[in-house]
Amino acid sequence: MKIISYNVNGIRAALKKGLIDWLQQAAPDIFCIQESKSQIDQVDPTIFNDLGYTAYWHSAEKKGYSGVITFVKEAALDVKEGMGHKKYDIEGRVLETTHSNFTLLNCYFPSGSSGEERHAFKMEFLHDFRKYVAKRFTKKDKLIIVGDYNVVRLDIDIHNPTRKDKPSGFRPEEREWLQDWFSKDYIDAYRKFDPDSPDAFSWWSYRAGAKAKNKGWRIDYISCSENLDTNIVGAKHYPEAGFSDHCPIEVTLKF
Repeated sequence: MKIISYNVNGIRAALKKGLIDWLQQAAPDIFCIQESKSQIDQVDPTIFNDLGYTAYWHSAEKKGYSGVITFVKEAALDVKEGMGHKKYDIEGRVLETTHSNFTLLNCYFPSGSSGEERHAFKMEFLHDFRKYVAKRFTKKDKLIIVGDYNVVRLDIDIHNPTRKDKPSGFRPEEREWLQDWFSKDYIDAYRKFDPDSPDAFSWWSYRAGAKAKNKGWRIDYISCSENLDTNIVGAKHYPEAGFSDHCPIEVTLKF
């Protein structure tokens, strides 16, 4: 079972850049995208149907903004849009699909980079998301939570950890939240196989040739509940993919 998660920064733009050819070669069983920036009637469904995928959408009410889509080769047993929190759900941030061996949450966490008000909104989301997951699921549930978390976890997950300005995404309070998340209940799938690499980034600014210089941040994650530990057999990034300012991330599980 191969799952790929990718913040495409606009699915229509990514398709014009050749996303479908790349997807056909990567051939995941499940393909989760964030920041789709599209409504369901703005993308030709046959593009993905021809590759054998069924699509589940959770778009933002605001056109051209946010949104997540989960593409599956085998139809989900159940689908749930949102968390039941209107202020997050109107932005299309969480999409849940139930599968035979696990439940998958495809998530696009708020950025917080546009100002203090949005950073505060982001911190509220982190708090409410943790409460939501804890309330909805038990320790027995097998969970995979993929997406753009918009938070740097470790010092090795950013190219300049000594920076003093502490932008949103690298502030102590959100990093503490993420570190607590992984230290208690969830496995960071990528770090399970590559615990020490200092340049395993998933996002690069479009400015100043950051991608070519590999001056990036790791802010995209695949979290697996601890009861899936023995099922995780591989994880990787695809930094060569050039359809977005992020790169696709992958986990492979065996059941």
